[in-house]
Amino acid sequence: MKIKFLGAANTVTGSNYLITTNKYKFLIDCGLFQGNDKIEKLNYEDFKFDPWEIDFLILSHSHIDHSGRIPKLVKEGFKNRIFCTRPTLDLCEIMLKDSGKIHEAEAEWENRKRTRVGLEMIQPLYTAEDAEISMQYFNPVPYGEIVTINKDIKLRFRDAGHLLGSAIVELWIREDDEEKKLVFSGDLGVKDRPLLRNPDYIEEADYLIIESTYGNRLHENAKERITRLVDIILETTKRGGNVIIPSFAVGRTQEIIYELNKYYDDKEKSKEFLNIPVYIDSPLAISATDIFKKNSDFFDTEAKDFILSGDDPLDFPNLQLTRSVIESKKINTSSEPKIIISASGMCDAGRIKHHLKHNLWKQSTSVIFIGYQAQGTLGREIQEGAKMVKIFNEDIIVNAQIHSIEGFSGHADMNDLINWLSHFKAKPKKAFVVHGEKESTEHFSNLIIERFGLEAIVPRLDEVHELV
Repeated sequence: MKIKFLGAANTVTGSNYLITTNKYKFLIDCGLFQGNDKIEKLNYEDFKFDPWEIDFLILSHSHIDHSGRIPKLVKEGFKNRIFCTRPTLDLCEIMLKDSGKIHEAEAEWENRKRTRVGLEMIQPLYTAEDAEISMQYFNPVPYGEIVTINKDIKLRFRDAGHLLGSAIVELWIREDDEEKKLVFSGDLGVKDRPLLRNPDYIEEADYLIIESTYGNRLHENAKERITRLVDIILETTKRGGNVIIPSFAVGRTQEIIYELNKYYDDKEKSKEFLNIPVYIDSPLAISATDIFKKNSDFFDTEAKDFILSGDDPLDFPNLQLTRSVIESKKINTSSEPKIIISASGMCDAGRIKHHLKHNLWKQSTSVIFIGYQAQGTLGREIQEGAKMVKIFNEDIIVNAQIHSIEGFSGHADMNDLINWLSHFKAKPKKAFVVHGEKESTEHFSNLIIERFGLEAIVPRLDEVHELV
């Protein structure tokens, strides 16, 4: 059996792993590369395999860096089952279509420029229609149930606690009369987070693929993150400024809504908040919030108790949802201090770029990053202290106050990852450290070697490893 690391190798995007046995070829994840132009060009390269030869695909969760090239895969010949959880299917139905619309819009914009200089037209990576066609191959299965894919391969999803529907992948693969267990951590979440259940622990594996997004960093604790968020909001609005929160439409936005809802329930503390409008300016985020409500049986106990008490944990006073472009534009014409939560979370597409263009140059503005910013993204550029950035081909000076609250990240930090690994009773022969930038993967792989005495490997892009 061989694994080829076709994405999320020394980077956090493009999750894609090809497993080849003596009878089958299958994929774990098929995600979009996100970042600068050089990184995103990888999306347009031919797959390093024939899509029609792939027997099945296992999808760990719906985030675009894990699912975003599935429509391209189907368009180019894949016609077999895609195994995922039910919430992942529900979320992919809106996320992949949204991604297709973005690719169409970007191609149209590029082609207008090409027309003016006589260059050949380009095609979008895929369209919304391509995304819709790909959905027919999704095959949802419940958490905890061992599914027989074929006579040699069995699958079980466990809760990863990272996002609604996110899964740890357990695979039992028989080859030459010998069975090996391969575990893919997926993106692991943090314990005791709102809405989501804690990540499940795995007790045995022969081989492990583990994420390392925050493999060299620690998060603030839960109490500190909401206190910091509220303090920044109140300080900014008191000086007449707007609070801009670039947020992933699926996951982080719902968590922010939930936390602000809890704050509003404290009548004494929330008095200052009552006159501050909070805008969720993302049609995708609004649709995703509806899906979260539909799948509330996957929530943690605290969120379920809220629902049973008659409270909607994803709604509160002053929350305003803006779907149309006209509504979105009106946000930046009003002078009142406000909170704007908008996608994309890395500021590389969507309405957030318009809000940054209108607010970054103001000293009264605060920008709060609550999720990971990949290398090469506008978000990373602003987060690292750029004094001037280019948005829609216009230079914008950065006068706003820039904050990062990593405690809102959906990814386990270094200690969480080590704790998760410590629950293995039968240790893996090898651990492959993926889904992290170079400093993170190297630091975390060294930690694994020191703490557990395991062989920890940081694979490079397109590298192949044989599991013997």
